[in-house]
Amino acid sequence: MTEDLRKELLWAVLPHVPFDGWSERSLKAGATDIAMSIATMQALVPGGGLELIELHSTAMDDEMICRLSEQEGGVMRIRDRITFAIRIRLELGAGEREAVRRGVAHLALPQNVLVGTRLLYRTVDAIWLAVGDAATDWNFYSKRGLLAGVYVSSVLFWLQDESPDSLETWAFIDRRIADVMKVPQAKARLRRPFNPFQHAPKSQAPRL
Repeated sequence: MTEDLRKELLWAVLPHVPFDGWSERSLKAGATDIAMSIATMQALVPGGGLELIELHSTAMDDEMICRLSEQEGGVMRIRDRITFAIRIRLELGAGEREAVRRGVAHLALPQNVLVGTRLLYRTVDAIWLAVGDAATDWNFYSKRGLLAGVYVSSVLFWLQDESPDSLETWAFIDRRIADVMKVPQAKARLRRPFNPFQHAPKSQAPRL
């Protein structure tokens, strides 16, 4: 029941965020719209706007997982499913782009960086798990670190993208994934002993 009320408050606050940010003013306006007392609002989200940003991010992660589970991804390569997952995650915020932009700026404040890092980890972890990754060794962390870089750069590009249906963003994601695929190849070459008279065999990057 409490979680339902928190989500109801979130959806009521979102239309005010483009104008007043994730502020106390937006929270009060949203509470007023649904006839919720200020005391109840404060009890539901004692962390204020930051707590609502976290609730919003988590809700979009959960919806992304739900939509991915409805897709037939068995014939898709892991890297293609990851690209698809990022696209779904961004499209979920398409109608609330200014609220997302305000949220990114809010999380970039020094006092909110830890929360932002936690939310980023939750998103990339949700993507990897949703596409069927079962790594338990050091790849578990390296994969999430690489995807975090791709995801953050994709969000920032998407926030500035004015192309029809965000076509430039989808092309950008494809390029970033391709760039990541080149990294293991470079590392493998650096680890091999240098021999100018021998052509080393080509290394293969692990599939994303």
